[in-house]
Amino acid sequence: MSEELPAGAPQETKATKEAKETRTAQEAAGPLHAEEAEEARAAGTAKASRRAKAPRGAKKSATDRAAKGAKGKGEGVEPVAPLDWSNPLRDPQDRRLPRIAGPSGLVIFGVTGDLSRRKLMPAVYDLANRGLLPPGFSLVGFARRDWEDQDFAQVVHDAVKEHARTPFREEVWQQLSEGMRFIPGDFDDDNAFEQLRKAVEELDASRGTSGNYAFYLSVPPKFFPKVVQQLKKHGLTDAPDGSWRRAVIEKPFGHDLDSARDLNALVHEVFDPEQVFRIDHYLGKETVQNILALRFANQMYEPIWNRSYVDHVQITMAEDIGIGGRAGYYDGIGAARDVIQNHLLQLMALTAMEEPAAFDARSLLTEKLKVLRAVRLPDDLGEHTVRGQYAGGWQGGAQVPGYLEEEGIDPASTTDTYAAIKLGIDNRRWAGVPFYLRTGKRLGRRVTEIAVVFQRAPHSPFDSTATEELGENAIVIRVQPDEGMTVRFGSKVPGTSMEIRDVSMDFAYGESFTESSPEAYERLILDVLLGDANLFPRHQEVEESWRILDPIEEYWASHDKPAQYASGGWGPREADEMLARDGRSWRRP
Repeated sequence: MSEELPAGAPQETKATKEAKETRTAQEAAGPLHAEEAEEARAAGTAKASRRAKAPRGAKKSATDRAAKGAKGKGEGVEPVAPLDWSNPLRDPQDRRLPRIAGPSGLVIFGVTGDLSRRKLMPAVYDLANRGLLPPGFSLVGFARRDWEDQDFAQVVHDAVKEHARTPFREEVWQQLSEGMRFIPGDFDDDNAFEQLRKAVEELDASRGTSGNYAFYLSVPPKFFPKVVQQLKKHGLTDAPDGSWRRAVIEKPFGHDLDSARDLNALVHEVFDPEQVFRIDHYLGKETVQNILALRFANQMYEPIWNRSYVDHVQITMAEDIGIGGRAGYYDGIGAARDVIQNHLLQLMALTAMEEPAAFDARSLLTEKLKVLRAVRLPDDLGEHTVRGQYAGGWQGGAQVPGYLEEEGIDPASTTDTYAAIKLGIDNRRWAGVPFYLRTGKRLGRRVTEIAVVFQRAPHSPFDSTATEELGENAIVIRVQPDEGMTVRFGSKVPGTSMEIRDVSMDFAYGESFTESSPEAYERLILDVLLGDANLFPRHQEVEESWRILDPIEEYWASHDKPAQYASGGWGPREADEMLARDGRSWRRP
């Protein structure tokens, strides 16, 4: 006997069956094709609605016939705005589902440069491969090359094959390459920017980018003003209603405080401050973001993260390479402007800041600015700052030239390839605790770390012979290359005598998590497309950083030449003497 439906229960019609099938297809499509599946569902629902309302055999209206004819001829079809739809089954608190960018495109100026080839284009592919970009995502390149779209696609293909973090998948590449365009021209070429505007409009219609575009200025800083002005002149900064336009600017943002202010004023004439994303790729690294998690998600560290327990803080960024082919960029800039002004001062601000009210851009900016505005320079810059240049020598089993011997470098150049400075922070938490920042090229190995070194125990019941190999406790956050954290403390050596020495407890990302850390540019490009400014320095931070560094650069410019240091070592002797005067020494990473 068949089971009867209860009275009043709706019968499953053909229309509801079609709607159910489209929902099933949408769930199977996954996040990468969710938008396409939703459009199919909407079309199926509309079709079912028309079938239910119109009697069988009814004639189509003149409007329907005209629309069908236009579709068949490929003429007169207006781009359809994407549906404002969100998944009602998704819980915002469910972190298993990643954030996915909406309809959008990315325009890269200077797309033939090394940064674009090695970092930006592979990062875009990796995002697509992870399902974090919309199906219609578009990539537009702008450079002084006589290329066609297919030439540009081949360049991106080669860069992805060589540098992408995730495995190459042909189906992902095909979908991504369909949205690639290339615009040849100079930055003062009005015709090229008109072509760019037309390409953006064409991609809106063919790819459904909805007028959402980020303009990435991967060009030398001297071209920033020209590119921004051309974007405004040709209407590329004017977003349609409900859409957005954003500017992404690489460092260095100015070469001193005055130039940074001028550049900020010029950029803000075209883009609102909230539309400007200044890239500091260090802030995209997992371990830098983990500084906040370490401090504010744990109770065991924050109570001792202050002047009562911390002796000093060392922040190091060392490179084992020279300037390579970057003589034109690097000479006249130097290590302090290139690294300390942005990377290291940002790391210091994250290390020293108070707990923000929330993890959003405004709250983070508020707390970081408090730190930067409280920074005080030492009274004697000669005693507490050091600059140097690497000399020729042996490194990695090979003979390497000194800085003044590099191709394109003036033999009389005073540009620093090593810089070390001592800073103080005048607030209740850090008063009296020195922060030592150093960076250099041709050093012992490539490493970036933050070492919070604690005071020695106020009283030791052990005699001096038992603790002669015991150093200071430290928490070391390793930013690169082996991302993780080390805690150093004293422990008894096994044996019959009481002997204490340093041991380390280690945490490594690669051993604790199954998913490998994404490249910094993956996170940052995705955040730009999402409009999330948490990891981007704002113009106030840039200006405060220059306020700190400018007096040091002025002092160096009026004093002796940089000290020389051997390639493969850890900097000039003067840097060791700088810490020795304070009764301290540099950590050996």
